[in-house]
Amino acid sequence: MPALTNPKHERFAQELASGKTADESYVTAGYKPNRGNAGVLRHKQYISIRVAEILAGRESIHAQATADAVKSVGLTKGWVIETLMENVAKAMQAKAMTNDDGEAIGEFQYQGSVANKALELLGKEVGMFIDRKEVGRPGEFESMNADQLREYIGRETAELGARGQTSALTNGSGKPH
Repeated sequence: MPALTNPKHERFAQELASGKTADESYVTAGYKPNRGNAGVLRHKQYISIRVAEILAGRESIHAQATADAVKSVGLTKGWVIETLMENVAKAMQAKAMTNDDGEAIGEFQYQGSVANKALELLGKEVGMFIDRKEVGRPGEFESMNADQLREYIGRETAELGARGQTSALTNGSGKPH
C-alpha cells in the first residue's frame, strides 16, 4: 500500500509506527487534542494496515543493513563458534594468551563465568539446551483424554496468538500507540 492519500492520516500512521501513542500521534499529525477521536482513528483498518506496512518496511531495511554489515566484516557462524571455543579454552586456562608473535603474555586466571557463558552459547547453537516451561498446575493434564488435551492446547494457542496481536498494537504498557 502506498502512502495514504490524506496527509494527516499518513503522518498519524508514521507517528504510530515510530512508537508514539495515538494521542501524541494525533496532535503531531495536525489535529486538535481529542483522545476519543485519536482512538477511533487508530483503530481504522487502513491505519492499522499502513502502520504494519511501515514497520515491515523498516524491519526489512534493518535486516538488509545487518546482513550487509555482517558480510562486510566477514562475520560467520563458523567464526563465532571458533571464537567461543577459544574463549572457553582461555577462560579455563587450557590455552595461553599470546601476542602476535605467539609469545605467552600475562598471568592466567580461571574465569568460570566466562567459560560457562561461552559453553552455554555453544550448547544453544548445537541444540543441546531446550527451554522448558511447565504449563498448568502439577497433575492438571493427567486426567485429560486426547480430545481434552487438544482442546486445551487450541485454547492456549488462540490466547497466545491474541496476546501477540495485541502486544504488536501497544507500546508495551497495554495502551495503544
